Amino acid sequence: MCSDDLPSAERASATTFLEADRRGRRVGEPEPRPRPAAASRQWIDRMRHFLTEDPGGCWVAVDESEGGDGVIGFAISQNRGPFWFLATYGVLPGHQAKGIGRRLMDAALAHADGRQGMFSSTVHPGATRRYRLAGFSLHPQMRMVGTVDRATLPAVTGVREGRDDDIDWMNHLDRRLRGAGHGPDHAYMRGTLRLVVSRAYGRPGYVYIDDQGRAALLAAAQPATAQDLLWEALAASGGDTLVNCITPANEWAVDVGLAARLDIGQEGYLALRAMPPPAPYLASGHFL
Repeated sequence: MCSDDLPSAERASATTFLEADRRGRRVGEPEPRPRPAAASRQWIDRMRHFLTEDPGGCWVAVDESEGGDGVIGFAISQNRGPFWFLATYGVLPGHQAKGIGRRLMDAALAHADGRQGMFSSTVHPGATRRYRLAGFSLHPQMRMVGTVDRATLPAVTGVREGRDDDIDWMNHLDRRLRGAGHGPDHAYMRGTLRLVVSRAYGRPGYVYIDDQGRAALLAAAQPATAQDLLWEALAASGGDTLVNCITPANEWAVDVGLAARLDIGQEGYLALRAMPPPAPYLASGHFL
C-alpha cells in the first residue's frame, strides 16, 4: 500500500462494510447508511497514520484492468513490539471468494512474523474460517446499545482529564493487559479523542471517548476502576450510544450497561492468537 491508494481503499472499505452491515442487520434495526464524508476523511487520516508508522503491514489488492475498480481489497496491520494487530480488512463484495482475501491475510500474517495478535472480526463465514485456520481463537463479543437512563448515573470520583505525561504509565498498563503498549497510537488518539484517566488508590485506568460520548478504548487494572471509567463515558453520551467489543471476560461492562438501561446483543468475535482475552479491557475496533 502507498499513500496514493488511500482514497480508493476508503471507498472499497465503505462499500464492503456497508454491505456487511446490511447483511447483518437485525429485525427492528434501522437500515444501515453509507459512511458520511467526515467519517471517510477520518478513515483516510487513521490509515495514513498506520501507513506512516508501519508500512510493511499495509496491503491492498488492485484491479488494474481497463475500467477496473482500483483497490478491491485491503489488509491494514501493525506491529507494536511483540504484539500484532489487524486494524481493518476486507474485499469488495463482487471480488470475494476468488482467493484475494486469503492472499491479503497471508501478507499481513507474514508481517506479524509469529507475534501474538488481536483483531475484531465480523461473523462472515469465509473470514472466520480463515482466521481460525491461521491459529486465532474466536471469542464471542457483545455490544450494548440504547439511550442511557440519566437517573442511573452514579457520582464518579477519582477521574480527571488525561495529559501527555500519562502516556508512560498507560503503556505500562497496556503491557500488563495485552503484552505491549499502544506506543505511537496513544499520541494519535490523544489528538482525535477525549482521554479520561484514573489513578485512584493505585488502580490505574484510562478511557478514550469519541465525540458522541462512546468509549473507544478502555483499559484498567481493576474492574471497579473500569466501571468508573465506563460510567464517565456514558455520562458524556447524548442520545443513542454504543458499548462494544465486550468479551465474556469483561462482564463488569455488561453490569454497567444493564444498570444504565442499555440493551445487550451479540457482535462478532475478538480474534486472539497466543494470548488470553485482556481484562478489564474494551478493545478499539481499529487500535485494539
